[in-house]
Parts: sequence; C-alpha cells; structure tokens
Amino acid sequence: MTATTTTRPRSALARLVSSGAHQRLLAFASLVVLLIGFSLASPNFMQTSNMIAILQATSVNGVLAVAVTLVIITGGIDLSVGTMMTFCAVITGVVLTYAGLPLPFGVLAAIGTGALCGLCSGTFVAKMKIPPFIATLGMMLILRGLSLVISGTRPIYFNDTPGFSEISRGSIIGAVFPALPIPNGVLILFLVAAAASWVLGRTVLGRYTFALGSNEEAVRLSGVNTDRWKIAIYALSGAIVGIAGLLIASRLNSAQPALGLGYELEAIAAVVIGGTSLSGGRGSILGSLIGALIMAVLTNGLRVLSVAQEWQTVVTGAIIIVAVYADMMRRRRAT
Repeated sequence: MTATTTTRPRSALARLVSSGAHQRLLAFASLVVLLIGFSLASPNFMQTSNMIAILQATSVNGVLAVAVTLVIITGGIDLSVGTMMTFCAVITGVVLTYAGLPLPFGVLAAIGTGALCGLCSGTFVAKMKIPPFIATLGMMLILRGLSLVISGTRPIYFNDTPGFSEISRGSIIGAVFPALPIPNGVLILFLVAAAASWVLGRTVLGRYTFALGSNEEAVRLSGVNTDRWKIAIYALSGAIVGIAGLLIASRLNSAQPALGLGYELEAIAAVVIGGTSLSGGRGSILGSLIGALIMAVLTNGLRVLSVAQEWQTVVTGAIIIVAVYADMMRRRRAT
C-alpha cells in the first residue's frame, strides 16, 4: 500500500503575496494617499508647474531605480550608481565642451562610460569574488575621485552645445499637445523602463537575471557561465546609469562633479518600496517606477510644506528602514 500525498492548492491571497504583486498594489495605494494628503495640506502642490517638477525629478531617480533593479534581482547591490551618474555626466562634458564634438558623441560617451563602469563592477563581483557591497562601494569612491580630478573640481557647462538642455527639459509631447508639456526626460524614463521590462520578461538575459537571484549555484551546476551573465547584467545596468547622467546634466545644463552622493540610497529605496526583494530572484520595473514616484512626491511635498532639509533626510532614512523591514516580512510569509 503506497501512501499518497496531496498538495493543498494555495489560495488566491497566498499566490498574490508570493508573486509580489500585492507590494506593488500597496505601493500604488501609498502613492495615491501621498498625492491626496499633500494636496489637502497645500493648494500649491497640485499646480501644473509642481507636477512637472515632480515628473522631472522622477526621470533621473526612476532611471537609476531601473538600473538598480536589474542588479538587485540578481541578489547583488550597487552603491556606485549615484557617483557613476556624475562621472558619466563629467565625461559627457569633456566630450562636448572640452573636445567640442557633436551632441551624438556625448550621448554615446555617457552610455558607453556607464557600461564600462558597470563592466568593471561586474568583473569585481563575478571574477574576483568581491562582495557586491564592497566592490560597488570601492567603485563609488573611485568614480567620485575621478569626477573631481577630470573636471578640476569645477562644473562643466554645456552652453555651447545646442540642443543639449532639450534632452531633459524639452517637450516633444508638448509640441504636439500643448496642454501636456511633459518633459522629454519623463518620456526617456518610460522608454528605458519599457525596454528594461522587455529584457527581463522576454530575453535570455532576463531569465538568467531572475535565476541568478533565485539560486545561482543551481544555474552554475546546470552548465551556465554565471560569471559572464552577471557581468553582462552589471554592464547593462551601467549603460542605463549613463542615460541618467545625460538627464541630470541636461536638466542642470552642467556636469556637477560633486553631485551624486545620496542618489543611490533613493534609488535602492524606490526599488525595495516597489516590491523587489533584496535577497534577489523577485522584482519588477513597474514596481520600481512606482517607488521612484513615491520618493519624488514625498520629497517635493515636504519641500512645499517648508519642512527643513535635515528632516527630509530623516524621513528618507526612515522609509528605507521600513521598506527593508517590509521586504523581510514578505520573504518570511513566502517561505
């Protein structure tokens, strides 16, 4: 007589929790609550100019969040995205302002520089077996120093590069629909997010991204060159960071070599708020976009309410702690 075991089907709620979709729903609900709350607290919050400012801020942090999402899904972390963004902006300034090359060369330089930096970080992690936290922390310091050295600690301005400021501040949509002056930076953010989402959901690279975060050893034992794929993921993430460098340089019409620190924390917070697990193997680009919007709305709302900068920093730190704790609770329920 053989004993048979039956697996009890999971409820719809359990499937929702394990899929991480509930975290995205909670994040979206939080975003709606924040919008309503700040609108009631200040009549200036919902003004068109302020909404455009929020979207403009989200364009940079959102692109960084997309880049960080790819790395975190693999079970890694990248602390260098903020200073990498600055370094890419500085290299763009060298190419366009110092060398006087046409705009397309500056765009390619930013993206290529980001990809090269990501390639180095990925090599440190995959080949040299340095923990991602330490590898990217070292890269953060290296790139911060290089940005100051190359620029001579001075901002590099793009006043002599026609059309550069239009990359972020112009509005192709507004030219067609004057009632919707949505900045180009926001359009670029959604294009980057759509492309990254397609990569994660439709390509071999995307499948290996999730597989590495779920069980890297199993992937390696199946004959896959995990080092090569991990390096590719870090390089792709770096290329996306290069786009963020273009956006922030275009928005400021300058490359500020001392800028960048702190952006990585907001990007990581946005990713975790959006439902990506810090342990790897689970995440979505849509969730990260919602998280980036939450961070931008919160920061902007506190400024509208004239909350001191130091308290804004306190709130950001508290959100990171809450988001990480929520991720831990979510993982415990899933097991």
